[in-house]
Amino acid sequence: MSQSLLDLLKNHSPELFDNQGNFKLSDFQAALNDTGIHFSAETYRLDWRGKSYAKALVYDENRTLLSANHAHNEKNKDSQNLLIQGDNLAVLKHLREAYRKQIKMIYIDPPYNTGSDGFVYQDDRKYTPTQIAEITGESVEYAEYIHSFINSKASSHSAWLTFMYPRLKIARDLLKDDGVIFISIDDNEQAQLKLLCDEIFGEGNFVGQIANINNPKGRSDQKNIATSHEYILVYQKTSDLILNGFKAEEHITKRYNKKDENGTWREIDLRKTGDNDLATDRPNMFYPFYWNEQQQVLSLEKQENSIEIYPMKESDVKGRWRWGMDTAIDNMDRLFARYMPNKEQWSVFEKDYFDENDLIKSTSHWDFKDVNSERGTEIFVKELEFHKDIFPKPKPLGTIQRCIQLGSNPNDLILDFFAGSGTTAHAVMQLNCEDFLNGKQSNRQFICVQLDEPVKDRYEAQKAGFNTIFEITKARIEKSAQKIKAEHPDFTGDLGFKEYRIVPVPEGFGVLADNPQHGVQLLENLHLTDTDCQNILTTWCVQDGMPLHHSPQPVDLGGYTAYRYDRVLYLLNTGFDTPHLATILRRLDDTADDFNIEKIVILEPHFDSKAKRELYEAVHQYKPRKGNKLYFIQRNRADKG
Repeated sequence: MSQSLLDLLKNHSPELFDNQGNFKLSDFQAALNDTGIHFSAETYRLDWRGKSYAKALVYDENRTLLSANHAHNEKNKDSQNLLIQGDNLAVLKHLREAYRKQIKMIYIDPPYNTGSDGFVYQDDRKYTPTQIAEITGESVEYAEYIHSFINSKASSHSAWLTFMYPRLKIARDLLKDDGVIFISIDDNEQAQLKLLCDEIFGEGNFVGQIANINNPKGRSDQKNIATSHEYILVYQKTSDLILNGFKAEEHITKRYNKKDENGTWREIDLRKTGDNDLATDRPNMFYPFYWNEQQQVLSLEKQENSIEIYPMKESDVKGRWRWGMDTAIDNMDRLFARYMPNKEQWSVFEKDYFDENDLIKSTSHWDFKDVNSERGTEIFVKELEFHKDIFPKPKPLGTIQRCIQLGSNPNDLILDFFAGSGTTAHAVMQLNCEDFLNGKQSNRQFICVQLDEPVKDRYEAQKAGFNTIFEITKARIEKSAQKIKAEHPDFTGDLGFKEYRIVPVPEGFGVLADNPQHGVQLLENLHLTDTDCQNILTTWCVQDGMPLHHSPQPVDLGGYTAYRYDRVLYLLNTGFDTPHLATILRRLDDTADDFNIEKIVILEPHFDSKAKRELYEAVHQYKPRKGNKLYFIQRNRADKG
């Protein structure tokens, strides 16, 4: 049982704990039995080596700080959108308090662990086996295995699950009660992801598994069943979710736009296109059809006055059909021939019928042109003018737009912590603009997180000035915003973003002393720069509930600059003395002053014993004339402790 769940039970049902704080399981079971709840005898669960470590990472100390790009943010001071650079697990931990139950929708496109996508488990937490045993509760022998596992850059299913578990666990905390998460995945980890999400979100909160038809022709490199789709797993936070949906008619009118006595259909060229589309690739699929234009009859047998049709790519380049002869014979009633003036040649086409009586809901099956993977590259290259090799296979804009349409409302907050090329941010801004053009007021906001991962042997990316994926993400968002504004100059929505990044904790900050003398020595050797203090301030404010699109406001205490967010006053600078304390007390007593604070938080290493003593005594003796009781908090760590 997790610590957060135990704390919840202690707050609501203290009778379930003895005087030493031990949980009384039998009393808990008896209480549930009294309500008529029956215990399941099912013992099936997902397990893997490293699971205990993955669980420990959810509550592991965050050893990073949030650092604002002040110059960029000043230019975008009215924006509520966020782009954050860094390890997404560290970022999610930073967001946990300020954004708990604030995110309406999450979309992520995590590593698929295909073996060629570069995924390996990397962990910069330098734990010894003994420390791992302590935080996981496992034996030292088992901890030694975990230690070797997390330092081996593994790409196994266990490595992938260890990577995903803590991220999804914290992500769930960020979702509103009626929130929803969409996760793109393929066959490599779909089965594992489904079981993992069943455990984290609950089997009863599984909404559906979308078959996202991103490659209608099917992958030509597969020998048996050519995969034409990926999956999008959808889970709700609780049972309160109601998906918006979109009209199924769009599916018919856009693609299935022809009719005959058998129904509505679309035509598909029977000639293979894409990879492996030459006669030499599949010789048995290079054969002629015969089309009697006068009688409108297609056959595989030569007839008088018939036109011979081969699958030619060009007049002198032999292609191949998608079907072999046997399949063509079985489906001849669905085939017809048509002359193509642009190529000055004939080809054979398939009538692909749509069964209106078997209409599949949008949460189960997508077959739209705008979710095609080719469309993602087309937008990235043709519309945003990136080189195609800078970021292979960017997510199609339509895929994420449709998720947003299903899972969010016009003023909701959307999170993507595997931002990649920045398609989610683009989709949010584009949908807001489309709503504006349709007379609706929408202000969806995005939070996008991307690791500062180097581009790997990508000549074109480096030639274009991109050394990391994050730089591509940022450029994509900026170019998307510029394109939207250029095409729709009247649009007044949010096309900016504030930028933050994860930075290491300053050396020596937050290190626990072995004894008082060691503590004095640590403080004497600790040198925090102004930038360090600003990063600590930003980090603490967010941990205390401040959304990142806000900023703490400077407060002049008679020559000493403090910072305030809401009802918390932060004292981080050196030089605090008695006159500054007097200013705080005077402003607290002034009923005409809106200086109504409840907590004073100090950066302990920057305060001598005299200043700390005076603050402590003043706060504990203070009798508030406005607001609530005043609290004094000393911090000396990156997290609020």
